[in-house]
Amino acid sequence: MSYSLNSWRATLLAVFVSSALMAGCSQEAEAPPAAEVPAVPSADLVLRGGKVATVDPELGNTEAIAITGSEIVAVGSNESISAYIGDGTEVIELEGRFVMPGFIEGHGHFMSLGRAKQILDLNTVRNWDEVVNMVAVAVDQAEPGEWIFGRGWHQDKWDAVPEGAVEGVPVNATLNAVSPDNPVLLGHASGHAAFANDAALAAAGVGNDTPDPDGGTIVRDADGRATGLLRETAQRLLNDAVEEFESRQTPEEIDQVMRERVFLAGQEAVAHGVTSFHDAGASFDTIDFFRGLEEEGVLPIRLYVMVRRASNEEMDERLPEYRMVAEGNDFLTVRSIKRQIDGALGAHGAWLLEPYEDLPHTAGLVLEPVEDIERTAEIAVKHGFQVNTHAIGDRANRETLDIYQRVFEAADVDGTELRWRIEHAQHIDPADVPRFAELGVIAAMQGVHCTSDGPWIPSRLGEERTRITSYPWRTLIESGALIGNGTDVPVEPIDAIASYTASVTRITKDGTAFHPEHVMTREEALASYTINNAIAAFEEDIKGSLTPGKLADVVVLSQDLLTVPDDRLPDTQVDMTILGGAVVYTREGP
Repeated sequence: MSYSLNSWRATLLAVFVSSALMAGCSQEAEAPPAAEVPAVPSADLVLRGGKVATVDPELGNTEAIAITGSEIVAVGSNESISAYIGDGTEVIELEGRFVMPGFIEGHGHFMSLGRAKQILDLNTVRNWDEVVNMVAVAVDQAEPGEWIFGRGWHQDKWDAVPEGAVEGVPVNATLNAVSPDNPVLLGHASGHAAFANDAALAAAGVGNDTPDPDGGTIVRDADGRATGLLRETAQRLLNDAVEEFESRQTPEEIDQVMRERVFLAGQEAVAHGVTSFHDAGASFDTIDFFRGLEEEGVLPIRLYVMVRRASNEEMDERLPEYRMVAEGNDFLTVRSIKRQIDGALGAHGAWLLEPYEDLPHTAGLVLEPVEDIERTAEIAVKHGFQVNTHAIGDRANRETLDIYQRVFEAADVDGTELRWRIEHAQHIDPADVPRFAELGVIAAMQGVHCTSDGPWIPSRLGEERTRITSYPWRTLIESGALIGNGTDVPVEPIDAIASYTASVTRITKDGTAFHPEHVMTREEALASYTINNAIAAFEEDIKGSLTPGKLADVVVLSQDLLTVPDDRLPDTQVDMTILGGAVVYTREGP
């Protein structure tokens, strides 16, 4: 089974418009006289008595689903699926609940999600004082010289910023006071900046006179003193010092920590109904680690991994041995490469066509040279790999589209067949919007970023630039582009319901709608989190819809995502997650 992206979208939307009628008709058609019902093998598991949104244009919405082993064997009315119930069949009564394909996280950071559960969680702090207090508690419990790590702070979401802040971020004086001897490194929520105390800077040999690296900034105060804020690639200046600290662990301890990260990430994912995860960047060593876990049968979720942190020369040599295409009940796929052309808007690292409104001396940062990414693209064509490039600013998106177009034309290939992606695609000049569909480039966006960042985006771009460039989902969809969805976890929590809600409402935390003319319909948002992400990973033949013959990756929700009022969408809960036919999570616990 194969589809063009545009024909799939047109067919899917047409079916959803009339899904209720189709469901009723299909039930009538599936009720032959009892004597004519053919004998079928008993299923292992049957879910019945709910609303089953198959996300399959030919099946529409129905009532029940039958599963045998790791595959779906039938969907249909309660009556038709009753033929699959035998003495050994487990039957789950849905009692009107909503069933859909498992959410596919279209862009996240799997091991970072697990690590975020092992360090200080700063996502909910309301101000800098709370950050300092959390570090002080951690220092009290730490050994002398032990590093303190945290992640999740975002100055634009605080209720106040301390006096004396530089470029909207505090200086590290109070952090030094509570932790004079323990190095402290606190990652920004976006992952595109970090904050360090003086002990951490000293351990890395970073001083006031250390030059800024390409693609990064050591933020300094008016006297030239490093404030502790490291923007974009400047974070890497601390890598050797962190690695030296972590190398003090034995190989057995390191393996235990890594396995714990996988377990914690997997547990968090299935609890949110996520059955597949597009991991946006793993080294060859990490892929080897994943491969070992898959061989042991202990990977807790299906991973679609993008190769990262390797030179073009290394990729050209090693990609063939790492190409893994999903087969059967597979848990590890590797057939894509992750590159990053710019940074994040919140950290003033997104590459813009015009300077920042609130920092007019810069138009952002180029994290990886255009020429280097273009060479990666050429290598990808050679070895049959997808290219997925992080691009947030409007110039970053234009430059990435230009790279892709040049490579497609030089190699005489159809971009639609290659399914290359732009990860995030947050701010796009109107002139570049139709180029996604024209080139066959997928916009791998995250709905929740729109509502999370919406209140402060105008401070970076101004009102007019925000209006015409920010999260233009409606015009992308209407131009024929395919949109994927996700959360970019741990930048945001791996909450598919929150990102789905953001996609169909664009309501920010202050209750206002962020340019609501670009909302997705319920059906479009459901597709963006299921079949579209399957297409974006070349896996629509095995996942993304509840079609007989596909993998039995299923989620049961407490409410109908297609009909519940907007204000009640956030109350939707994941009642059950089924992965490969096995119930791996219920709301009572994993």
